Amino acid sequence: MGQKPIELSDHFTYRHIFCFTWPSITMMLFLSIYSVVDGIMVSNFVGTVSFAALNLIWPYVAIIGALGFMFGTGGSALVAKILGEGDAVRARGIFSFLVYATFIISVVVSLLGHLMVRRVAIFLGAEGDMIEQCCLYARILLYILPAYVFQVFFQSFLVTAEKPRWGMWITILAGCTNALLDYIFIAIFGWGLEGAAWASGIACIVASVLPLIYFIGVGSRGSSDKLYLGRPYIDFRALLKVCSNGLSEYLMNISISIVSMLYMYQLIRWSGENGVSAYSIIMYFAFIFCSVFIGYSIGIAPVISFHYGAKNHTELHSLYVKSLCIIGSASLLMVAIAQLFTNEIAGFFVSYDPALQALSAHALSIYMIFLLFAGVNTLGSALFTALNNGPVSSLIALSRTVIFEAGSVMLLPYLLGIEGIWWSVVVGEFIATCLTVFLLLYYRKRYKY
Repeated sequence: MGQKPIELSDHFTYRHIFCFTWPSITMMLFLSIYSVVDGIMVSNFVGTVSFAALNLIWPYVAIIGALGFMFGTGGSALVAKILGEGDAVRARGIFSFLVYATFIISVVVSLLGHLMVRRVAIFLGAEGDMIEQCCLYARILLYILPAYVFQVFFQSFLVTAEKPRWGMWITILAGCTNALLDYIFIAIFGWGLEGAAWASGIACIVASVLPLIYFIGVGSRGSSDKLYLGRPYIDFRALLKVCSNGLSEYLMNISISIVSMLYMYQLIRWSGENGVSAYSIIMYFAFIFCSVFIGYSIGIAPVISFHYGAKNHTELHSLYVKSLCIIGSASLLMVAIAQLFTNEIAGFFVSYDPALQALSAHALSIYMIFLLFAGVNTLGSALFTALNNGPVSSLIALSRTVIFEAGSVMLLPYLLGIEGIWWSVVVGEFIATCLTVFLLLYYRKRYKY
């Protein structure tokens, strides 16, 4: 007989947690590889100007596309809570309503985003040909923005629907599609930065259409599954609650992009294009490592929301303690890996330039220390989102980036020179961890975790 599928209502041992969250972690790893593959191909086949342009304008696209995180994480937290309360019909109706609302909003935002691309590129410091390169890359991705938004949106809901492995395999397929098309469009057809943008765009379409087919198919078969796309339950209060729940994830993605822009601004002033290229390499691999934390949080959040809705405080406490142990162990392991392979990581991108490789390896060895603290902050924000406490989750997300990291990157270079830029995120995440730990202890009695 086959093994019984893991359900949200189960008691989660470490083995259950691993089996339920590893698909989400793998999913996020492949999502992070999208941009890494783009960067490797553009850097090695197109040139440093296009590589710098890609990374200069990417935060702008990420800010707009972060809507998927807001509606996905915020919506799945609310829907999982309603499922825990035993109202599956309302949960399906709100899920369907969110699908239609997310599509309409993403189309409107896409149209607005096109109007600002050139101004943003110039504001960030792009000059000459780099402006055109930035506009070319961003506008192609903005054409398919709804698909970009929905790939993240559906991944959160596939976990809530107890289908995390579906999300993983869909993301792996999309990641392989992106890598293959990058090679065809850039290395064979010679389309340059335009080829990288279309490869990513088509991969996003794959990652959004397949989950949509699944959720439509489940409903058309009259399945007893808990979630499928059907008749929407129009509830604007629920929509506001979703926005409140997911605001922290949205603001975190926006603020990360804003901080990235500040880094670019400072690095152009202090180190020129080489500094921007070095930081781009750091961000690619920082995102890969952080995707483990994000993937774990996406995977465990619906479980927390379900048991919170079911008022199962014993299981809630167990999930909280186990999650802290897992995140702490993963943080130590990733810092060790990052320190051992800094030179090899830099070499993936710029082995053709020994000076740039040495600069990138040195910067990586400092910057990656932030992983000691980032996991706790990511988990803390996700925990409060899962508990439907958007304001506290937003406080953690905003303070760690907009206040602590942004403040550090603007101040430390005047004290330590370019070294201060590399240390900024470490200092910012450490201060944010102090705040996160305080909030976790402060709210422990209220939520009984």
